[in-house]
Amino acid sequence: MEENKWNKGRRDFLQTAGAVVSTPFGVQGARPPQPNILFLFPDEWRYDWVEPANGLNVRTPNLKLLSSQGVRFTQAITPSPLCAPARACLASGKEYGHCRVAGNNVNYPLDQTTFYQLLRSRGYHVMGCGKFDLHKPDLDWGRDGKRLIKEWGFSDGIDNEGKLDAIASFRKNGKPMGPYLAYLEAKGLLQTHIDDFQSRKGHAATFPTPLPDEVYCDNWITRNGLGMLDAAPRGKPWFLQVNFNGPHSPWDITARMEKAWRSIKFPQPNRCREFTAEEHVKVRQNYAAMIENIDRSAGAFLDKVRERGELANTLIAFASDHGEMLGDHNRWSKSVPYQASVGVPMIVCGPAVRQGVTATIPTTTMDLTATFLDYAGIPVPADMDSRSLRRFVEGNSERLRGHVLSGLGAWRLVMEGRYKYIRGFDDAPMLFDLRNDPFENENLVTAKPEVAARLAKLLPSVDFGTTPIKKDSYKKEG
Repeated sequence: MEENKWNKGRRDFLQTAGAVVSTPFGVQGARPPQPNILFLFPDEWRYDWVEPANGLNVRTPNLKLLSSQGVRFTQAITPSPLCAPARACLASGKEYGHCRVAGNNVNYPLDQTTFYQLLRSRGYHVMGCGKFDLHKPDLDWGRDGKRLIKEWGFSDGIDNEGKLDAIASFRKNGKPMGPYLAYLEAKGLLQTHIDDFQSRKGHAATFPTPLPDEVYCDNWITRNGLGMLDAAPRGKPWFLQVNFNGPHSPWDITARMEKAWRSIKFPQPNRCREFTAEEHVKVRQNYAAMIENIDRSAGAFLDKVRERGELANTLIAFASDHGEMLGDHNRWSKSVPYQASVGVPMIVCGPAVRQGVTATIPTTTMDLTATFLDYAGIPVPADMDSRSLRRFVEGNSERLRGHVLSGLGAWRLVMEGRYKYIRGFDDAPMLFDLRNDPFENENLVTAKPEVAARLAKLLPSVDFGTTPIKKDSYKKEG
């Protein structure tokens, strides 16, 4: 889209949304109608890369707009910093130890209820596109991306390959096993994309993709989602989840994206020695470029909802499945308990939601599950761990949680706001003061034993029967 269209969409949304949030649903005492729900869910977007971003040169005007018209949670974490478990926790509304998906090698159990199924059973037209990662080890999405869409609870959807899974699947089968590579094949660009990914060795590979903007995966995902909204039936509530592939590594950006970012300065990672200073900056430029591109897509979805005349009855949520270390602590990717890996951005905006609120309470993306059900008028099942954010975002000052949890394999963490305690990641427990040490460089277990002991009591036992994993074993995880 042209830039002036994006700016116009932002202005129109701002004007419309200002009226939306001050208008209650119906009359007092009446049951509110079921709102539409738009959920934007990128992959590997760390918590601190959203405007305002504490000195980072990040451009996310549409998310900044949503924050100004809703509630931004600055201490949100994922229940598990790895794709398949994080998404299983969201789908099931359960903590990592209860979600039955211990890692990327486990499919989501089809006998376990999803909130998508609950929404569909209550009359919602449930749509989804992008990378779901609910059957990650299969490496088979169906060329139309619909292999398990109905079973998960969707009325319509396109489940596509993740960046690295697409290449792994092609190597295994010698042909596209998902809709994105099938699309590139039809465009005559499949081998171009395969060759490009096979030439990317390590995180310092920041050269642009030879693919044009039109076929770039996140732009293709955006068109799929907009098409679903166009086809959504009128007079029936809808839910749409858009699972962007970015800003997950590798750092493949288009030539247009590269041109817009190569002159932008970024600080060096925390305690990282792997690459040169120039290479570190280029990685961060590419990461920021992918983020800006997704933000542009967010603007397209706001435009579409506005064009449908449905902003007044649409709840909008934005979050990520997990973060990205980006070289901090000499690490890349996710899977570790540091905040860059477990921390995620999270915004809720819509009817009756407070405007311009920055919430510092600890929360988790898993709580979006109960929030969506609450707005849809569906009781939260007793076996779910998720808690609705609705009362809080609409103005109740009640503290939702005293602490939040995250875990992967054998390690577990508990965060209560200022302090975060970790067990099972290294030979000894770890305690960090996130207020005074946001990069988590000083372990305070010995200095603050009373805090460590108090938080340790809040941790669950290890649920999956795994043994403690040395922290260095995560260094190259991708």
